Amino acid sequence: MSEETTSQNIPFVSTDQMREVDRAMVEDYGIALVQMMENAGRELANLARSRFLDGAPIGRRVVILCGSGGNGGGGLVCARRLLGWGADVMVWISSPATRFQGVPRLQLEILESLKVPIIEADEVPELPDAHLIVDAVIGYSLDGAPRGAAAGLIRAANAHDAPVLSLDAPSGVDTSSGTAYDPSIKATATMTLALPKEGLRSEEAKAKVGELYLADIGVPPSLYSRPPLELAVGPIFAEQQILRLW
Repeated sequence: MSEETTSQNIPFVSTDQMREVDRAMVEDYGIALVQMMENAGRELANLARSRFLDGAPIGRRVVILCGSGGNGGGGLVCARRLLGWGADVMVWISSPATRFQGVPRLQLEILESLKVPIIEADEVPELPDAHLIVDAVIGYSLDGAPRGAAAGLIRAANAHDAPVLSLDAPSGVDTSSGTAYDPSIKATATMTLALPKEGLRSEEAKAKVGELYLADIGVPPSLYSRPPLELAVGPIFAEQQILRLW
């Protein structure tokens, strides 16, 4: 992994701009959501292995917390990757399995076929001992303070002794405003995707983000230069697929 990289030549974007990136990837470039989710989950697993598992995941217990949306789907890919590398993986989901649709549902079914333990969380879950907790409950689709089982998982993760690695944003942190709702994950590290989100650098959010990493999910730099984004973004991942921003 690279040494710490300044963010001076990497623009921070709004949540709406990130939604436009996701739309253009699928509709204009034909890059399927399943490809982007696979890239996100693979890089999350890579960061988990290198930063938190000493490069040796065999036999290490990783508890992965997943919502039913795209963020959770990335967490499920991460679970599959870590399982393949020998980790002892358990998945806790914040919604019943029947609520998973589309690509996240596909990822859940793959884990079910691999006999990965999948637990439907209640509002007061008791997480087991672990070397690492991966937070993939809520990404940029956050709408107000987390509730129900999602809130329960966040509180359980914050009360746990293990370090927490969040995907895209700590669950409960608004990537537009930078507001950290109650509850919100206090992450040891956060791996955000494609470009960093504006809200992550508010002082309130930074207290939750921990170390901030940026991962490549395969966005062509030319996409950013087109309207309505009109951003100057070069091949920022030319040397590394994961960059540390702070």
